[in-house]
Amino acid sequence: MYIAQNVERKIAINMVRHILGISGGKDSAALAIYLKNKYPQMKLEYYNTDTGCELAETELLISRLETYLGGITMLRAAAGSPEPTPFEHFLKASGNYLPSPQARWCTQKMKLAEMEKFVGDAPTISYVGIRGDEDREGYVSTKPNIQAIFPFRKNIWSVDVVNKVLSNNNIAQLLEIYTSLCDEETLSEAKKIIEKPLTKDFYYSKKTNSLLDLDTKLFNKAVFKFLKTTDYPVGKLDDFPLVDNDDILVRDDIFRILEESGVGIPDYYKPIKFEVDGKIGTYNRSRSGCYFCFFQQKIEWIWLYEQHPDLYQKAMDFEKGGYTWNQNESLADLIKPERIRQIKLDAIKKQEAKRQAGSCRLADNIGDVDEDNFCANCFI
Repeated sequence: MYIAQNVERKIAINMVRHILGISGGKDSAALAIYLKNKYPQMKLEYYNTDTGCELAETELLISRLETYLGGITMLRAAAGSPEPTPFEHFLKASGNYLPSPQARWCTQKMKLAEMEKFVGDAPTISYVGIRGDEDREGYVSTKPNIQAIFPFRKNIWSVDVVNKVLSNNNIAQLLEIYTSLCDEETLSEAKKIIEKPLTKDFYYSKKTNSLLDLDTKLFNKAVFKFLKTTDYPVGKLDDFPLVDNDDILVRDDIFRILEESGVGIPDYYKPIKFEVDGKIGTYNRSRSGCYFCFFQQKIEWIWLYEQHPDLYQKAMDFEKGGYTWNQNESLADLIKPERIRQIKLDAIKKQEAKRQAGSCRLADNIGDVDEDNFCANCFI
């Protein structure tokens, strides 16, 4: 019995899990739909970390996705707390010190910690919806059993994987892998790139892009084969279908996926008209996440004040003891009539400049900082 239990435990530990965090934003929603349709054989686990401070529009999208996907595991921090929401639990524990870009305890306490508890110690691949038209890196877990993959990008691998594979110490190993995978003509070109050592002028991203431009699928297959010699979760798989994927998805693709699936675009992304001094502008929310997210633009705070005054009041109530959501400006000051007028005029000026630069579609109105993520870790 003891031996049988140990064997079962070993199998469970070595079984690779595939997870995808549903934030309530457009990119993670589209990624879930995309992967479900393109890789139906992949046993994806969907989860959402509930802060208790989401917009009703966010909750509606998650509900629609749950129906489409066939289920989403709901995670919630501070279970059993007498406080009404996880946020209020941790806010009280922090002495009413509001989170900020410099102290993002909300992300760590309410989202990352819950995700890592959900994963446990099993080798796990986490799929993240950073698009192909975004120039940023996503969250890489400090837990070695969790590996991030970015299916929408040309480079699906996280920065830690790329740095390991392309290290000067591993040139010989990578060249051997390429030799086993490609024909002589391609190998000749690849060899020129691989054997060129990294320097301050030929850094990781340049070397990565050179190999991707040569042959994206070949690079993916080489990385996969390299990872087979490591403890990375992807390396524990017998095969990994994404190595043969060279799709690059951008904002327009995201909206198309959401519309064609029937899940739809969250209402808070849709621009609403306003008028000030005879000029017409629009506002909307550019991200999912908590209604009081400190990464919001000023015009988004005005959107919240006018579209969800009750939530704006709640956000105001959290500003105590000199702590404010915006540096050097309280929410009470933000909604003074003259201040609202100026914020709206500034927004109109930016929108007019964008229209003069090109077409102004729904996708253009919606900011580039949604989820998935302006706050790189918040949208898990």
